[in-house]
Amino acid sequence: MTVSADEVVRKFGISVEDYMLPARHPIQMVDPDGRLNPKERQGTEPGHEYALPDDAELMAAYERLVIGRRVNDQNSSLVRQGRMAVYPSSHGQEACQVAAALCLDQQDWMFPTYRDSVAVMTKGVDPVQVMTIFRGDWHGGYDPTKYKVAPQCTPLTTQLLHAVGVAHAAKLKGEDSVVLAMCGDGATSEGDFHEALNFAAVFHLPVVFFVQNNQYAISVPLAHQSVAPSLAHKAVGYGMAGERVDGNDLVALLAVLDRAVRLARDGSGPLLVEAHTYRMQAHTNADDATRYRQDSEVAQWLAKDPVVRMKNYLTERGLLVQEAEASIAAKAEDVARQLRDGLNAEAAVDPQDLFKYVYESPTTQLREQSALLADELERDAAAKEAAQ
Repeated sequence: MTVSADEVVRKFGISVEDYMLPARHPIQMVDPDGRLNPKERQGTEPGHEYALPDDAELMAAYERLVIGRRVNDQNSSLVRQGRMAVYPSSHGQEACQVAAALCLDQQDWMFPTYRDSVAVMTKGVDPVQVMTIFRGDWHGGYDPTKYKVAPQCTPLTTQLLHAVGVAHAAKLKGEDSVVLAMCGDGATSEGDFHEALNFAAVFHLPVVFFVQNNQYAISVPLAHQSVAPSLAHKAVGYGMAGERVDGNDLVALLAVLDRAVRLARDGSGPLLVEAHTYRMQAHTNADDATRYRQDSEVAQWLAKDPVVRMKNYLTERGLLVQEAEASIAAKAEDVARQLRDGLNAEAAVDPQDLFKYVYESPTTQLREQSALLADELERDAAAKEAAQ
C-alpha cells in the first residue's frame, strides 16, 4: 500500500505544513528534572500529537538505558587497558540509542554508525560480538542478516545509501519492513545524505532517517555546518516530513520514533527525525575535546543527563522501586562482566586469513605469499620445538 502525504494530511485532518514541517519546539515530554511537561509541550500541535508510552514499555526502556550507560563506561575502561583499539562513546546519547532499537520490529532493519554500539546491543546482538570490530578483528563480529543490523559504519553517511537500497528491495518484494537509517549531524553535510534522502523520497520508501545531533562533527560545531532552523527542516526540501525531539528525553524519543516507524510501515513514505543531544565525552579515546569546547558547555548538558532524568521520572511515579532498581543494576553489571570476559580473552587468529578472503580465486602472487608465510611459520614452530 502506498499512502501519499495528502492522504496522511486528510487522515489527520491537518494542513500539509503541519504535517511536513517539524513542531515549533523539539518534542519534550519529561523535563530535565524528571517532571512530566504540561500538555502543550508534550506534542499536541496539529500533526505532532504524541501519546505517552505505557508503563511497561518505559520500564523496559529504562533497563536498557542503564545497561547502555554501563556499557559505555566499561568499554572506555577496556580501551585504557589495551583490550580495544578505539571506542567512540555514546555517553549522554544512550536514550537515542535505546529508542532507536526499541521502535523496530523483528523484521525491520537498522543501519548504525560507529557510535551506535548501544543501539546494536539493544537490538539483540551479543555485546562481545558488537565490540569485536573495535578490538581490530577484520570481520565485524556479528551476522547482519541474523539480527537485521548492518555492520557499524565508520565512513560518514555511506550507510544511508545502503539503507535506502535495502528499503527499495523490501518494497519491490512486498515485505513488511521498515529501515531505520542512523547518522549524526556531521553526516548531514555529506553528499550521500542528499542522495539517500532524495532517492527515498522519490521512490516513496519505508525509511526513517534518524539524525542524532550531538552538536559536533568531531571538532566542528553545528553552527559551522548548517544555518537551517533545524536539521529536521531539511526534510521538507525532499518532500518528506521532519520532526525534532529532545534526544535526552527517552519518553519523547519512544513516542516520536514509534510513530515515525508506524507511518513508514503504513506507506506514508520516508521521514526524518532529528534528536537534540550531546556527546559528553571525547569523539573517541584519540580525541582531545578540550581543544574545541569549554567545560562550561559540557556542564550545561550534564544537567540534562538522560539516565538521571528517566530515573527521577519513574521514581516519582512509583514505578521504579528499590528492588527493581537493584535488579536492573545487576543486569547491567552482568553485561559489563560479559564484555570484560570476552575482550580479555585472547582471540584465536589464523595468519592465513590474510590471503583467504582477498579474492574468490587467489592470484598467483597471493598463493606465493601464502606459501612463504606457511614455510616461515613451520620453521618457527620447529625451532621452538627443538629449543624445548
